[in-house]
Amino acid sequence: MEVFIHNPHTRNQHFSASRVFQSPLESDVSLLNINQAVSCLTAGVLNPELGCDTLLVGTQTNLLAYDVYNNSDLFYREAKATALGLGGQPCLPSQETIWLLTNDDRGIWVADGANAIVLGTLGDISSPLAIIGGNCALQGFNHEGSDLFWTVTGDNVHSLTLCDFDGDGKKELLVGSEDFDIRVFKEDEIVAEMTETEVVTSLCPMYGSRFGYALSNGTVGVYEKTARYWRIKSKNHAMSIHAFDLNSDGVNELITGWSNGKVDARSDRTGEVIFKDNFSSAIAGVVEGDYRMDGHIQLICCSVDGEIRGYLPSMAEMKGNLMDTSAEQDLIRELSQKKQNLLLELRNYEENTKAELGSPLNEADGHRGIIPANTGLHTMLSVNLGNETQTAHTEVCISTSNDTIIRAVLIFAEGIFAGESHVVHPSIHNLSSSIRIPIAPPKDVPVDLHLKAFVGYRSSTQFHVFELTRQLPRFSMYALTSLDSASEPISYVNFTIAERAQRTPLDITINTDDIDLAGDIIQSMASFFAIEDLQVEADFPVYFEELRKVLVKVDEHHSVHQKLSADMADHSNLIRSLLVRAEDARLMRDMKTMKSRYMELYDLNRDLLNGYKIRCNNHTELLGNLKAVNQAIQRAGHLRVGKPKNQVITACRDAIRSNNINTLFRIMRGGTASS
Repeated sequence: MEVFIHNPHTRNQHFSASRVFQSPLESDVSLLNINQAVSCLTAGVLNPELGCDTLLVGTQTNLLAYDVYNNSDLFYREAKATALGLGGQPCLPSQETIWLLTNDDRGIWVADGANAIVLGTLGDISSPLAIIGGNCALQGFNHEGSDLFWTVTGDNVHSLTLCDFDGDGKKELLVGSEDFDIRVFKEDEIVAEMTETEVVTSLCPMYGSRFGYALSNGTVGVYEKTARYWRIKSKNHAMSIHAFDLNSDGVNELITGWSNGKVDARSDRTGEVIFKDNFSSAIAGVVEGDYRMDGHIQLICCSVDGEIRGYLPSMAEMKGNLMDTSAEQDLIRELSQKKQNLLLELRNYEENTKAELGSPLNEADGHRGIIPANTGLHTMLSVNLGNETQTAHTEVCISTSNDTIIRAVLIFAEGIFAGESHVVHPSIHNLSSSIRIPIAPPKDVPVDLHLKAFVGYRSSTQFHVFELTRQLPRFSMYALTSLDSASEPISYVNFTIAERAQRTPLDITINTDDIDLAGDIIQSMASFFAIEDLQVEADFPVYFEELRKVLVKVDEHHSVHQKLSADMADHSNLIRSLLVRAEDARLMRDMKTMKSRYMELYDLNRDLLNGYKIRCNNHTELLGNLKAVNQAIQRAGHLRVGKPKNQVITACRDAIRSNNINTLFRIMRGGTASS
């Protein structure tokens, strides 16, 4: 894998290091050799004393900080595994010791990879950090390669950005992950969480506490702190988003590069497109910089085929929509379409009026096909516990206020239906004034259901369309039941809250074997009662026992890794020896011995390939187990609110550093190491 570096301002620069070589076709193009697939890339000021930007290249095992101008590596962090016993000292494996993959001797989880990277200052940490997000973990390195920041998050990280979220003049870290959540870290403290409907693939700061986001389903939008400002949905995928003031009005627009090659700029306030352009292939990235070195910042877009275009901000007098004459044509086309729709609607009303005045009653239903003017549409939510042929689900019951029938219903909801829309079209024999639609949300999050219902009579040839929005509550998939019909869970969380200062505190116990559900209930109650800090006692015996098994598997995978590495080293030494012997035999024309040596080499090569496959499988399983450990820490924090939440995560990390497994579980149960 190579990183393409285009620098037309310093032609004929001499590159002597082996990592970089000059392109034979272009003297202003150089290629940076990376021996692994590049997973993320960024550039910026990492060392203010250096006087130039640093190029940061992330792979699934390494982070390279490279000085392009001086052609040198600033640091190259390579993951290496050590075994820590109690107290953080190297030890031999035993029944009482669980080995954990760490970075150097400081207990930092590695082998997490670098899926996303961002560069800048975080909170009160004075030096700029290169922050990488990988397998549920976040790490921050300074210009010397020292890790000054580390914490865990709920799932694999897909996007990172730095933004002054709370307006205190210091940057917070925004993390988008596979579990559909956007988390805001004030250093290692989570201060806010927003749940979306798909994987969060891109984040970018707009200005102040406003930031843009993109999802894997084609949604892009803008948040103002925890409130969604606006969003739009496209059938294409947003490949890259960036904030840039293209119309020179002093406020950044959200620039989006799409998978179909389109680039558009949207107003941060409304989401209205003020500029668009088209490439012949998908957009690879959108950045900004003074590329021409004339003192003016340009917006730079690059496609996957290598086409690059730069855009200068418009003149100040051209504020507003920048699509000039094309905008006028689009407006004329849009108004013409609206005119056609209104004319069609008017014609339908005229035909309905004629039918009402001149047509006899239909013998089948006693109506002329026109619904009464006071017809309304009602919705009701209920839980269906299911049966032998049907799984449990939530039902949306839609009914009319009279004897009109519902001919069809269209529901649009993000994250519930394949394609995000669902159409129910009863047969002519099953038409009625009400219809029940089963819905099974995959997560306990509130979802807006946008409904369109076609209402009329059986004899109607034209139907009235009712449109309404109904929110599916967060815990819509749960129903009250008696203890006789269900066994009481053995797991529980116990805590005390006071709704108001003058009221008696309430002792609350939630019995559930689902640790995620317990965390969701606690967070929802804390939000409803405006609780800032909440300590919780919890015990999930089955889950904790599974976690203990995962930690044992980490030990086993590490032992396998060490054994395979030793075997590969032995094979490598033997291969070098056999090669020398085979070449000696060839020079001495001893063909029989040469053939024998090369047959041994062939067998060794086959063994090495088999060993490599085993190492790959072992590494994949190890990553899965490390992810489970990181998620367990996150879940333990999710059971608490405010400072207790951050204390639990910090204490769990300290327990992992010291490899004290019993303390780890004690913290998860009681919230502190002394519980």
